[in-house]
Amino acid sequence: MEKEKDAFYVVRKGDIVGIYKSLSDCQAQVGNSVCDPSVSVFKGYSLAKETEEYLNARGLQKATYTVNAADVNEDLFKDLVPCPFQQINGSSFHAMGPSKIIKHESSVPEQGLCIVEFDGAAKGNPGPAGAGAVLRAENGQVLCRLHEGVGIATNNVAEYRAVLLGVKHALQKGFKRISVQGDSNLVVNQVQGKWKCKNDNMAMFCKQVKELKDKCVSFEIKHVYRDFNSEADAQANLGVHLRDHQVVVVDEKN
Repeated sequence: MEKEKDAFYVVRKGDIVGIYKSLSDCQAQVGNSVCDPSVSVFKGYSLAKETEEYLNARGLQKATYTVNAADVNEDLFKDLVPCPFQQINGSSFHAMGPSKIIKHESSVPEQGLCIVEFDGAAKGNPGPAGAGAVLRAENGQVLCRLHEGVGIATNNVAEYRAVLLGVKHALQKGFKRISVQGDSNLVVNQVQGKWKCKNDNMAMFCKQVKELKDKCVSFEIKHVYRDFNSEADAQANLGVHLRDHQVVVVDEKN
């Protein structure tokens, strides 16, 4: 039990590596989906002082580090082991060796689940706004990036427009199993039915998302931390410079 006090968890998701000091923080980021093989989770003990100093130089917030994968080398963490699957909400992850935290495995995406990452941006709230989305195959490979102009709007409107943008495009590509994730608590909780839509405009957008949900064989939406939503955020900021409803799609598959 004494050893567990010094335990830490390393989560690789996309190009971001997160280091968490508690299992609950790790669980919150990973989420409950069993269809997210782009996530790798490892466990270690007694974070070395030089490692702490290295990570601290790149930002420390509430005992949680996040660094770009390019800044992580294979010798940074000692004696990491794959985190037991049952410890993270029963979810399923790739059983990858520690060196795989750094290196992506290349594989051909299969038609099946589509992961939709979304984010919205508003410069002024309300102000010039944009919506962004990133579509990934089940193995985490990027299929396409999208951004759309939202006109003058609030951040919440831009967030909803981003969900609609991503899910509509996933359906157009033929996906019927869709997993949506973003850092907007309002959008996620309203679509999940946990929060009421007190604003008529939000209620309208929420209804549109649920109508798209009904077209899916399976659909989920979950919250992720902002640091793990950087690619969708970048797309949203590009959308700010477009006219309302103008959409740019960059297909990464070919």
